[in-house]
This record gives sequence, C-alpha cells and structure tokens, in this order.
Amino acid sequence: MALRNAVMAALLQGEASGYDLAKGFDASIANFWMATPQQLYRELERMEGDGLITARVVEQERRPNKRLFSLTEAGFEAVRAYTAEPPGKPTAIRDELMVKVQSVDAGDIEAVRSAIAEHMEWATAKLARYARLQQRLLDGRTEDGYFAGGEPIGPYLTLLRGMAFERDNLHWGEMALKRLEQRASASTR
Repeated sequence: MALRNAVMAALLQGEASGYDLAKGFDASIANFWMATPQQLYRELERMEGDGLITARVVEQERRPNKRLFSLTEAGFEAVRAYTAEPPGKPTAIRDELMVKVQSVDAGDIEAVRSAIAEHMEWATAKLARYARLQQRLLDGRTEDGYFAGGEPIGPYLTLLRGMAFERDNLHWGEMALKRLEQRASASTR
C-alpha cells in the first residue's frame, strides 16, 4: 500500500489542511499506517501534481495562509480502483520490542521488562484516545444506531481494529510480564 492511498482514505472525510491530516493520521490512520508530517507533505505535493487532489488557499489573519486539500474526481476514481484491488501480503510485524523479547534469555531481563511496561503504558494511552474518539463518533448512539444512521462506516471499523490491537497489546504485555517475573524468581532460587 502506498501512502497516497492512506491520504486519499483520510480525505474521504472531507477537505483538510496538511496539519489537519497529520493530526488525523496520529489519531486514527495511525491504527494501520504511519507517516511523518514531512512524508505527508511530500505526498500531498505529488498527489496534487498527479491530479488526485486539489488545494485551495484560505487566507488567515495573524497566521500564515493555509492550503485545504480535497479529492478530485480522479482521486475518487483512484480510491475506487484501489479498493477493488486484492490486498497485498498480510502485514508483517516489525517491532523492535519483539526483537528484544526474542533476545531476553541472553540479555537484560529487567530492561526488557521495563520496555514491556512502557509499551503497555503507550497502549493504555492510545486506547484511551481511541475511546474518546469512539464516543465522539457515536455521539450518544449505540453501535447499531451508528451503523444504521448512514455515517461513514470505514473510519469506525478501523477504529475498532485499532482498539482491538491495543487491547491485545495489553493482554500480551500482562502475560509476558508475569512469565518474565516467574523466570526471574526461578533463577534467584
């Protein structure tokens, strides 16, 4: 998948500035695609040059003017074509923490335990952000009410996947810390 596909998915929510897109990536798209603001701005320029998006300048007082991006008809067609393609290979986990865990038997068990605990803190914070986003999307409705209400379904489904991922991170972290504690206790006897 290319970054442009994730940008087009984000722009399906409506016109947005590069800053808004970067914040949105951090809050929702980061569930499944990471990009730095610099990568995002470079991709916006390429997409505009390719005719997939258009930008309009909004003049602001006391602030620099901002550019708001939106999908063109070619952009919407690219989204349709992209969603019709079969997905690529399943995602491979590329996580430095997992390499440290794999090496724990020859490494520093306390440092790995600390890294797992820190990872769990991040997962807890991310899960709390996702829960706030979920409440904003539901706006007092049940999930069934949300899905029946004609709201965009994709952002909510990806949010649910992100929440499941972070809950799984917490579940795994609890189990891993327990097993590492057992191993540390057994080795001190």
